[in-house]
Amino acid sequence: MSAQISIQRDVLRGNGEWAERNRSFLNERGMYVMNLMSSPGAGKTSLLEQLIPKLRAHIKVGVIEGDLCTTIDAERIANLGIQAVQINTDGACHLDARMVHDALQNFKAHRVDLLFIENVGNLVCPADFDLGEHQRIAMLSVTEGADKVEKYPNVFTYADALIISKIDLLPFVNFDEQYYETEARRLNPDASHFRVSAVTGEGIDKWMRWILGIVREFKNEHESNSM
Repeated sequence: MSAQISIQRDVLRGNGEWAERNRSFLNERGMYVMNLMSSPGAGKTSLLEQLIPKLRAHIKVGVIEGDLCTTIDAERIANLGIQAVQINTDGACHLDARMVHDALQNFKAHRVDLLFIENVGNLVCPADFDLGEHQRIAMLSVTEGADKVEKYPNVFTYADALIISKIDLLPFVNFDEQYYETEARRLNPDASHFRVSAVTGEGIDKWMRWILGIVREFKNEHESNSM
């Protein structure tokens, strides 16, 4: 019987190296990055359309849009008067750090205080890829069902904030908020929690204040280290 040799390779190692390059690039420039993850149709772009005009009164904002194809979401964000860079993955179910590295070159001359990365709609693959971000935000819409937190635990376990979106639809769908809260806090007891609606605006101001506090703390630390 011939011997079997098992060769294992860390397929994420190369991605991790690019992620560290991204982090250095961002930290040197004082740019804070939030990686926004959800399934398709959870409302990431609609939420950013409501949030960004409020944030722009206080800080400079940019967005990297990840999609399999088209520039639809980037065009929507650019209509807000900010810089938006589209990444088309051509079938890949997530962004990786090398893709983000290339997109970041667009921000060399146009620095921002806060950069959102709107990841490809997927609750599985994006959770495994460090992009060099400072914060991860996992979003679940009430139309998807509260059990998604338990079914797809990684994206929620390793997020810094958890968001329930489309709460204006709660009267019309079967979404067990108590079950969601129990499972989410069991998986990730340290995460910040928000409930939002891009339609009514509910919860967006609270989320905005949380973001501003984090970005200002980061900027103050960056300025202190630069002295």
